[in-house]
Amino acid sequence: MTSKISLNRLDSIDIFRAVTMFLMIFVNDLWTLEGVPKWLEHSAGPDDALGFSDIIFPAFLFIVGLSIPFAIANRKSKGDSDTTILMHIGERTVALLLMGFFTVNLESAHSEMMVSKYIWQILMVIAFFLIWNVYPEDPGKKSFYTLLKFIGYMMLAGLAVIYKGGEGSDVTWMKPHWYGILGLIGWSYLLCATIYLFILDRTVLIVMAWLFFVLFNLADFEGVLKFLDEVKQHVWIVGSGSMPGFTMGGVVASVIYRKYADRLNPATFIAILVTLGILSLAYGFGTRPFWGISKIRATPAWLGICSGISFVAFAFFYWLTDLNGRKNWAQILKPAGTSTLTCYLIPYLWYAIITLVGISLPMIVRTGVVGIIKSLLFSLIVVVLTGLINRLGIKLKI
Repeated sequence: MTSKISLNRLDSIDIFRAVTMFLMIFVNDLWTLEGVPKWLEHSAGPDDALGFSDIIFPAFLFIVGLSIPFAIANRKSKGDSDTTILMHIGERTVALLLMGFFTVNLESAHSEMMVSKYIWQILMVIAFFLIWNVYPEDPGKKSFYTLLKFIGYMMLAGLAVIYKGGEGSDVTWMKPHWYGILGLIGWSYLLCATIYLFILDRTVLIVMAWLFFVLFNLADFEGVLKFLDEVKQHVWIVGSGSMPGFTMGGVVASVIYRKYADRLNPATFIAILVTLGILSLAYGFGTRPFWGISKIRATPAWLGICSGISFVAFAFFYWLTDLNGRKNWAQILKPAGTSTLTCYLIPYLWYAIITLVGISLPMIVRTGVVGIIKSLLFSLIVVVLTGLINRLGIKLKI
């Protein structure tokens, strides 16, 4: 068992992120299958139910929160001012919102009224890679890399110009239907990173910020915030507080570690995480009788139960990797933890290409247990492919 304390990085966060990203690609591929067990899928909006797919995105938001204190502390150690860090937070948020805006509108793109939806999809992803790729620090090629980024932005502008969406004769231009996965991450990151930047490792204030989002979500479902309905049409906290609630929960976990790791026995830290998990689960199941569990409706029960699962999962990964040093098993998944955005976007290319080419696997490979194994292998292939293209100098970072 290792006892070395690091306030700069935790391997468990990267591994937790890698496993979660692997599972996100897996559950996102379930739409290609038939005969999938209901417990694996997303639950329907009106249902009082929680599918396995419903816990993956909350876990990812929790991990975003886990990373925030370490990332900001790292920037401060390099001499970045609060203003510089705030600008960086804003740039990352804008990038996530922009990508979210395009991916959401892809869902309602009208192929018959514009260039093929799938060609549009491929060009969109290529533009993302051109704009947000991590280019080498080569002064002699700086102008060339700037040109590539400019081309990427022009491609997005061109895709926006030719875009037509809607159904049937109801043709519309690009508009914010919802923020998309990337956009929801962007808003949650903006709120929680900004809060942390000004509060830093003040545990009580961080916990209060977390409880604010949890209680905001509860108040909205209780009807206490009805007087803000006019404001809600224009400005609102995503998921009525649930999304940043997950992220702030992760911030709480990291702040407790950073503040007390050198004073607490590791077992005590794990006990704190498990206790927070149990309390969150109790809150979730306690509110379930009132509004049910629903990811689509972002109910308090969904927030509580998934937060509880995330706290306990982080405790497990911390015990397994940072304390016991058992991390070799996750080496194959490493690209999913360090090149998450690249990993997330690769399936967009794959689905578009196979549709254009007309590739379709036999139904026997896309049904039941065999189909689930296929989706697990697909997710693994995406992760391995991410690692390979990273070696070629292609890696997105915002």
